[in-house]
Amino acid sequence: MVKPRIFFAVLFLLVLTVWACNYCVAGRGKGHGSIFQQVSTPGFALVELFTSEGCSSCPPADEAVAQLVKSAQKNIYVLGFHVDYWNSLGWRDAFSDAAYSARQQQYGNAFRLNSVYTPQAVVNGKMQFTGSDTKRLKQAVEEGLAQQPANTLEVSAKMGNGQTVMVDCQIGNAEKGGTINLALVQRNAKSNVVRGENSGRVLAHVNVVRVFKTLNVAEAKVQTTLALPPGVTANDCKIIAFTQNAALKVTAAADAAIQ
Repeated sequence: MVKPRIFFAVLFLLVLTVWACNYCVAGRGKGHGSIFQQVSTPGFALVELFTSEGCSSCPPADEAVAQLVKSAQKNIYVLGFHVDYWNSLGWRDAFSDAAYSARQQQYGNAFRLNSVYTPQAVVNGKMQFTGSDTKRLKQAVEEGLAQQPANTLEVSAKMGNGQTVMVDCQIGNAEKGGTINLALVQRNAKSNVVRGENSGRVLAHVNVVRVFKTLNVAEAKVQTTLALPPGVTANDCKIIAFTQNAALKVTAAADAAIQ
């Protein structure tokens, strides 16, 4: 016969074990260590990060947006625009483009900034802040996800002849005078930096903008082509599309794998 003292001791240990397991599962579900948690949302957040491999302050911002991508939260779209104005300071960023610096300057004018800077994050064209500020980033993303989009957007992409990508977009309730922007992004990239402020570092990037095209919205359906850059395949890339009004506010966003 089992003695009562032993029986209650075993029962206590079983209860304690079950409680501990439930506590651990609940803790994991809270997403500790991530700057974003899965939520059900009607809206979207388009995050444009203006960055450079020549800027020593940029890697933490690159990591912050990488965490957003890793969260796999629906309706979050990250674009890494590598500007070119750091290229004369010791290291030429292979992903940089003067057009991306010009785009950043457009935002600088819209936000009435004295000057542009890196790393700079712009969310939905409505707010800007230092890209490595994870608290502001999380707040801006959550605000975007909580708001109803002004219009709707659907996008699809498939390979054409050679390195050509054919993109089809369907826009609903687009504003007159607005634009649609199409970005061909490289999902992941790495660079071994040997000069400049990040000399000796291997830098990792997500959703690097390799091709960017802006078109005026004249009708609900937009068709265009983009060229895959040398050295990447369709599987390496995807398309992110978004509409903007005349004030540069983003009104809808969508993405698509290249079929």
